Amino acid sequence: MNSCSTTMETQKLFLQSFLLILHFTFSSSMHTITINQTIEDGNLLISKGDHFALGFFSPGNSRYRYLGIWYYKVPEQTVVWVANRNNPINDSSGVLLMDRLGNLILYSKNNQEVVWSTNVSVKVTDFCAARLLDSGNLILQDRSERILWQSFDQPTDTLLPGMKLGLNRNTGMFWFLTSWRSADDPGTGNFSVQLNTMGAPQFLLYRGTTYYWQYTHWPMKTNPDMWTYYSIVNNQDEIHMAYSPVDASVIFRLMLDYSGTLKKLAWHEKVGRWKEFWSAPSSVCDIYGHCGTYGICYPYLIGRFECDCLPGYEPKYPREWNIMRDGSGGCVRKRLESSSVCEHGEGFVKVGKVKLPDTSTAVWKGMNTSAVDCEKECKKNCLCSAYASIDVYGEGTGCLTWYGELIDTADNVKEGYDINIRVDALELAEIARKSNGFLKRKDMLAILIVSVASSWFVIILFVHLWLKKKRKIVRNQWNERLLDAIGDVRKKDALVTSEVQGSMSHQDIALFSLNTILVATTKFSQANKLGEGGFGLVYKGQLSNGQEVAVKKLSKNSSQGIEEFKTEVALIAKLQHKNLVKLLGCCIEGDEPMLIYEYLPNKSLDSFLFDANKRVVLNWRKRFNIIVGIARGILYIHQDSRLGIIHRDLKTSNILLDVEMNPKISDFGLARIFKDGQIQEKTKKIVGTFGYMAPEYVIFGKFSTKSDVFSFGIILLEIITGKKNNNYCHEGSSVSMIGHIWHSWKENRAFEIVDSFLKESSPSDEVLRCIQIGLLCVQEDALDRPMMSTVVLMLNSEITLPSPKQPGFNFSKFDDISIFSSKKEKFCSVDEKTITEVICR
Repeated sequence: MNSCSTTMETQKLFLQSFLLILHFTFSSSMHTITINQTIEDGNLLISKGDHFALGFFSPGNSRYRYLGIWYYKVPEQTVVWVANRNNPINDSSGVLLMDRLGNLILYSKNNQEVVWSTNVSVKVTDFCAARLLDSGNLILQDRSERILWQSFDQPTDTLLPGMKLGLNRNTGMFWFLTSWRSADDPGTGNFSVQLNTMGAPQFLLYRGTTYYWQYTHWPMKTNPDMWTYYSIVNNQDEIHMAYSPVDASVIFRLMLDYSGTLKKLAWHEKVGRWKEFWSAPSSVCDIYGHCGTYGICYPYLIGRFECDCLPGYEPKYPREWNIMRDGSGGCVRKRLESSSVCEHGEGFVKVGKVKLPDTSTAVWKGMNTSAVDCEKECKKNCLCSAYASIDVYGEGTGCLTWYGELIDTADNVKEGYDINIRVDALELAEIARKSNGFLKRKDMLAILIVSVASSWFVIILFVHLWLKKKRKIVRNQWNERLLDAIGDVRKKDALVTSEVQGSMSHQDIALFSLNTILVATTKFSQANKLGEGGFGLVYKGQLSNGQEVAVKKLSKNSSQGIEEFKTEVALIAKLQHKNLVKLLGCCIEGDEPMLIYEYLPNKSLDSFLFDANKRVVLNWRKRFNIIVGIARGILYIHQDSRLGIIHRDLKTSNILLDVEMNPKISDFGLARIFKDGQIQEKTKKIVGTFGYMAPEYVIFGKFSTKSDVFSFGIILLEIITGKKNNNYCHEGSSVSMIGHIWHSWKENRAFEIVDSFLKESSPSDEVLRCIQIGLLCVQEDALDRPMMSTVVLMLNSEITLPSPKQPGFNFSKFDDISIFSSKKEKFCSVDEKTITEVICR
């Protein structure tokens, strides 16, 4: 007898041959309205969970209806599963019923068209029930509670706790995620996260059918992070990964959005929004195969090409690699005679802490394999190109060996593994020669150095003592000026005896000793260098309490000096806003004063926005949030802070991004305070960055809050276009970026200037509205530009916007001004640095 068959007792309880139909009627103003129940043959039970709801919805601005599951207690409707994602209902009603075969069916058009079905059949007399569980799983089960079908087996873009990613080896069922097409269309998108079982299994993010990002290899680390526990299963029946939150009370999800970004999100009850804890791909080195075969990518190099070759290899196409900075061609072995890499004295060179290469050509040798045995396993096969000894949390040590090309290797200091690359005997000898040669030269130089040092010791000592005394006098004068600027007249001797010696006039600003900074930055090592600007160099550091900081060091050769240093300390110490970078303290020992800031791992906005590969991380929603955050930060310094401040150097490189891509305005060295009621000020000293400065400032030296509004407008338009105003080149009458956008706007072609990456995924109305706001901010006449309070209102509401007037620096009007352009046909500026210059007018 079938397990779903109904006894006489059951027939009395549930009635023989009846069907419960859920009928959903739609309204133009609501996504989910009424549920009308009618009874016919069969039986269907729906159980509403405490956390999830099942119903019809219309995403975003879509007019189509879908049957889906979303969070019941989250105010922001967040859909986690869609039944008819590729077959929407386009009329005003839908019917969900269970037919005589126990199959869930979704109808439209007055029950004439099947939109979706579970495709599960049982006998007519069987008893079956449909229930929505508290886990968010919609299930069909028989009387014995055997699950006949479940939505967890057909995930869409969201992986909930308890769901699986992987493969059922018995049934051939794959559990994988696929993105939506857009925010308004839950149809199957272009991105998916799947388990690839070739070689050693690994989870990959696909773009269409091509690899886009390597998620994690097998075996993956199973130790929990701060948010989740991972469950790993690999047996004869199935291979899969699942997870559960560390705190069961937290609403947590893993989702793949339509832009191809995989995110870990948790619902933040206090602020009423989803908080993003992690996302990927997040750097150029995350893009699959960015440095080609046998290449390795270093994501944190500043000012250098991020690609390098693995030991024993060299660029396949040197010109593209060294000149064009294109590493996609990869690397080849330095000596092509492959026989020299097998049984001819070859060995292995360790490359530490990397994301392991694609494991499609790798073999997992299992647990309890030592590093020595792993090396032997690789060495006995001439095709083995590398091996890695893997320490799996709580299980022991295993071995991965590669038998083909190595691709998609990247530096990963925090979570990386050591990989050993097979090299020939000549390469080993070369590495040993360099090492020994260095030691020999070191011994010979030691004798020479001792001799010379003995001869010059007395002279150097005398000069040193004399200079030390002189520097002490200068340094004391320097420190007194700095301490006076920050309202503290304590003597230097009392400031340098510990890591942080008290605070200054503001309770959140501390004085750091030079020794503390040297230890934190490893004596300003090149590896810790983050970048440089008009002020000087910036280094990453880590204090003894583990806090990461950014140290901004005033160079002796800097175009800026003590006045800018004093200005920044005095101003930013009094500013506290989430969209302004936080100053932790300063160091005034030595000849080069330093500012210590909070460390922001994503660096500056321009490093993402103007990089062809990294800007894919900035989808429209992130860009819009960045625009709004910058606007709020400027509004704060203009109007809401205790001081009225004009920044005077707003640009994308001075917008830093925190781990959640929230913007923070930095670099207040050129800022000026303006008094209440003061409209404008004039200066003979032009400071700022060409391309971001307002016309009245560059030409007449007049600056005001409207000067910052102009700079904000340029930044806004750069965010939308993905192009730099400073090096924009365009043939024709509209030779500047502003001019090109202006003419496109007048001809109703403004959407053409939008970054090509955004055109398909961004809401056109919102983008065009932002373009209009940008043009309003860069109007030629400062009086026509809106105040930042108005700009923030425009961005966060649907108020009607005025029509923009002629923008400043639309080079049909300023062709005769030599400081901007020497040719009418083409204007190209590559000046990206902050300038301090006196210009004759």
